[in-house]
Amino acid sequence: MGSGPPETDDELVDREALSPNHDERKLPVNTVVIHYTEMQDKDVAIERLCDPEAKVSAHYLIGKCGEVVRLVPEEKRAWHAGLSYWRGVKDVNSSSIGIELDHPGHLHGYGPFPDAQFEALVPLVARIVKRYDIPRANVVGHSDIAPARKIDPGELFPWDRLAEYGLCIPRPEKLERGDPFDNDAAFYLALERYGYDITDGHKAVEAFQRRWRPEKINGEIDGEVRAILFQLLLDRDRGLSR
Repeated sequence: MGSGPPETDDELVDREALSPNHDERKLPVNTVVIHYTEMQDKDVAIERLCDPEAKVSAHYLIGKCGEVVRLVPEEKRAWHAGLSYWRGVKDVNSSSIGIELDHPGHLHGYGPFPDAQFEALVPLVARIVKRYDIPRANVVGHSDIAPARKIDPGELFPWDRLAEYGLCIPRPEKLERGDPFDNDAAFYLALERYGYDITDGHKAVEAFQRRWRPEKINGEIDGEVRAILFQLLLDRDRGLSR
């Protein structure tokens, strides 16, 4: 297990448990990826993220009570994204900061994220976004960048609350057109244009629904998801959703 000083001089970081699982970046940082640990115990999660044999890590882990643990310095490439893709970038590890949330995940009893954890996440994301001038549209979940493999942080993550701080794109409230795409192929092309990997179309739609319409996740393209995607693209093209 990695180790480090129990305290830091960083007002947003409570302690360090430095992981050896990192290397050098090849791209500038332009994305924040939010994960959950899907483990029942924070210390076990930290141990795994610091295990050289596991070959996984993240830059930060936030506990249920709001403790922020630094695992990898931001200037390094942490191994949190795995096989992933976002907006044309295939090496998302190189272009992102990864934040793990201590959470049992869908495997161990999925439920809401604690307020204390969210309240620690907000200033951390805010600082990262400001430091690297990250667009709100690039504050994403693991499922957004790896839809065929991942479903975290899941449908209960409070994206709407994070959006209230201006740290991610809010769900469009007003949909200007009900069904703008002529067929499913047009929808998939638009989904790819927005940023998603559409290699597995069904999983890509599930990931889109999990982020933008979490009350109904079935992987089916319907009028509502078409309208939401169209509105997101309209807002981006108009410069309203950087």
